[in-house]
Amino acid sequence: MGPGDLKDALSWLPAEEASELIVGFETSDDAAVFRLEDGRALLQTVDFFPPVVDSPRLYGQIAAANALSDIYAMGGTPITALNLAAFPCGLGLDLLGEIMLGGHEKVREAGALIVGGHTIQDNEPKYGLAVTGIIDLDKLVTNAGLKPGDKLVLTKPIGVGILTTALKGGVVSEEEIMDAIISAAKLNRAASEAMQEVGVDGATDITGFGLLGHLHEMTLASGLAARMEAVSIPVHNGAVDLAKEGMVPGGARNNQAFLANHVDVQTDVLPIELLFDPETSGGLLIGVEPGKVDPLIQALAVRGVETRAIIGEALEGKPGQIEVA
Repeated sequence: MGPGDLKDALSWLPAEEASELIVGFETSDDAAVFRLEDGRALLQTVDFFPPVVDSPRLYGQIAAANALSDIYAMGGTPITALNLAAFPCGLGLDLLGEIMLGGHEKVREAGALIVGGHTIQDNEPKYGLAVTGIIDLDKLVTNAGLKPGDKLVLTKPIGVGILTTALKGGVVSEEEIMDAIISAAKLNRAASEAMQEVGVDGATDITGFGLLGHLHEMTLASGLAARMEAVSIPVHNGAVDLAKEGMVPGGARNNQAFLANHVDVQTDVLPIELLFDPETSGGLLIGVEPGKVDPLIQALAVRGVETRAIIGEALEGKPGQIEVA
């Protein structure tokens, strides 16, 4: 569902009010945060979607990494997960088993446990997880914590949506975009641990609303604007050319339309569609004060996070407004 449709749907719901609820859905953060009695909090999130690659096992890994990422974006530790699956049984239950095995592998890698789930029959496969995490409240990172002057650091390239659209269209093979697939299947655990070590002001993960969509949510929640440098934004191999050829998912068009009055793109260094591309299991976008940028980059490098791009900064200005130069 696009950001505009989601906003309309959520407008029907009253805000939840409870002293234990620290973060609900009002700021479009990555997970709900519910206070416990011992200085810790539960983090809860859910995500599922149709296949984005041909391999069922890789699809399961990507879907699981994507759901787990919401916990990592807030600095938390996943502890349990529930499978969510919709599947046409006529495809063969061995395929569903492969999908769930891929998800299991990623949950195990995260140090968490799959403890149950729910399945239904559907004409189109869908898979994902409902994830519960835990965090010490004094270490909580939200999307609403940006401060003026914070540098924005991105930990994975963008362009997965464009590449998988080309895959579905038969323009590229799975093997040709395997680097992006491996990136999507990679947990954001190391990046989360790095930002916790250094101490950062805010973070989110880049998924279906694209780089600019999630930065818009982040700056709106923080009451700030942002400026990005297009030349500094990392992009998966092949995504630029495919975007120029029109291999753009419908979600990118929806994201662009929703953000039309909030984004000012002043450069053609990248195809504009890439900036709105709906990512699947993208990287963390981290806001960090200037004096901590180098320690953050170093902490990411030590943990093997290959992409460590400084792509912009948070500024005083109209909340949610983004300039791309």
